[in-house]
Amino acid sequence: MAGAEPAAFWSVQLVVALVLNAVVQAIQIGAYAARLAGVVTGRIATSISLFNLFVTASRLANLAYAPMLGTLSDRAGHAVHDPHLAAGAVNQLEWQIRLIVLAGTAGTILGALLLPAFLFLFVRGISAFERLGSVPRALLRLGDPRVWFALAHSVRLPSPASLRNFRLKDVPGKLLLGNVIVTGIYAIGVVAANFGSVLDPADARTAISLSGIVNGVATVSFALIVDPTSAYITDQAVKGERTLGEVKSMVFYLAATAIIGTLLSQLILYPAANAIAFVAHFVNQLR
Repeated sequence: MAGAEPAAFWSVQLVVALVLNAVVQAIQIGAYAARLAGVVTGRIATSISLFNLFVTASRLANLAYAPMLGTLSDRAGHAVHDPHLAAGAVNQLEWQIRLIVLAGTAGTILGALLLPAFLFLFVRGISAFERLGSVPRALLRLGDPRVWFALAHSVRLPSPASLRNFRLKDVPGKLLLGNVIVTGIYAIGVVAANFGSVLDPADARTAISLSGIVNGVATVSFALIVDPTSAYITDQAVKGERTLGEVKSMVFYLAATAIIGTLLSQLILYPAANAIAFVAHFVNQLR
């Protein structure tokens, strides 16, 4: 179809994907504040439960924009069959995906700036849970306008002077390095699979199905490297072996390395998409 026109760059699906990814990443960073809330309240088990709830919810919500990505990759996949549109369609999809990943970086930065507000929510949430004995009922407290009014007053942007209080030497280097790697992989798990499906349209369905494996590896890595170490530091603070300031430093640098991880994910997006396309093709060639 020589007369076919390429799809427009901007679409409802792209905008929705941008917004959803930013919100999801902000919530995921906000979950770090649960560790700090556990030290502040002394309710470490409850704070870990809330942390796991937020992390699990954010990872599940991360799939909410998958249908939007599917639509974008479908449009590019259809255009790839037209030699007049193929190169432009792949290039356009790549920039759309990079924009979605960049929105995730913006969400990560927003979540880091809102960590005091998330801390306020977790502390209030722990208190409400102890009073009500039910997480769903405690979450319903978010419908109270007074909670949101108090939350708005809790938002404080960090000053340059306060940033000096976060000491890098208080946080294990392997924890921060692991967080960069895990965040970088997880940031592109779904999008790289969709991109890979367009690079090799013949194996598109297999490529998209590999996103679960990529995210699974990132999730297991988080559970093996990042989560246990951060939990151990939090336990030490509750027992008085570490200070509250050290936990604050950990939360700050976890947020900072998450931002770095999402930025570095831009570098591995294209190689990851090609690797997924290669694996999808290899699997389909097995007899």
